[in-house]
Amino acid sequence: MQFKTNTLGALALLCLSLTSQAEILPEAEVGIKIPLVKKPTTRPMTAAYLPSNQHYYIADGGLAPLGTEFEAPISKSEVHAYTASGQYVNSARPGFDNRSLYYNANSGKLETITYNISTAAGFSPNTGIFGLEVNEKGEVLTSSSDISQFNPAFGDAGTMPSYDPASQIYYAKQEHGNLVFVVDNKQREKLKQIALDFSKAQVAHDDVSDHFVGFTGVAGNELALLDVDHKAVLIFDLAGQYIGKSALPKSMKLRSHNHYNGTGYSNGMLFVYHENEGEFGTYYGFKVVK
Repeated sequence: MQFKTNTLGALALLCLSLTSQAEILPEAEVGIKIPLVKKPTTRPMTAAYLPSNQHYYIADGGLAPLGTEFEAPISKSEVHAYTASGQYVNSARPGFDNRSLYYNANSGKLETITYNISTAAGFSPNTGIFGLEVNEKGEVLTSSSDISQFNPAFGDAGTMPSYDPASQIYYAKQEHGNLVFVVDNKQREKLKQIALDFSKAQVAHDDVSDHFVGFTGVAGNELALLDVDHKAVLIFDLAGQYIGKSALPKSMKLRSHNHYNGTGYSNGMLFVYHENEGEFGTYYGFKVVK
């Protein structure tokens, strides 16, 4: 019993120590660079890391064409696999207009959230949350599995929700403003909403990423928002209070794609798409919270 008590005490002290040591990096540090080796099928949308095979996956996003008697209304967007060192593996077309891509530690799967998850823009096929299949080589496949259908709790049609596997909830930023909806996908209404303190952060809604806020998993520094105009990552807590910022390189071009997409948070890094580096652009993974 004494050993168990001492062990629990040591773990508690370790947790407190880790929490107290969490800090925002004044200058974001590059964790990985992934130059795209093929042109995005639609537009570069988001990126995620799968720890089970140590591969990165980059998802394009774009609406499906109208269906005809010869072709089903399935999105042409592909998902691309890369190794931990950024080497290209393969691409596949599961058929989704991807908005969020993330690793779900509870299911052990790579999952995608589609455009219009809330059906705010009207119902369309292949809308919801889906599990993407990969093989033992880390290659992404065309096959997938259904996880859930549309849910109005997510709000805006274009939202790119982030997932917290510990609490099994999503954080869905709403466009043209500072609101983030907190969503339990088992419920049809949002749990609550977080108002990010843009005043203290000294930004306006059109300065920042319109649809995406990353969940860091770091206590007190949970939400990471890309400030496009000032080339920085803004950090907020779960009450919406502004905590600080991490500066991005001033040479990065963010305006054209990254204002609305080209972002993600995975493997402890905020991903940013740098359009004018390389033939087809380059994804940067930045460490912003230590």
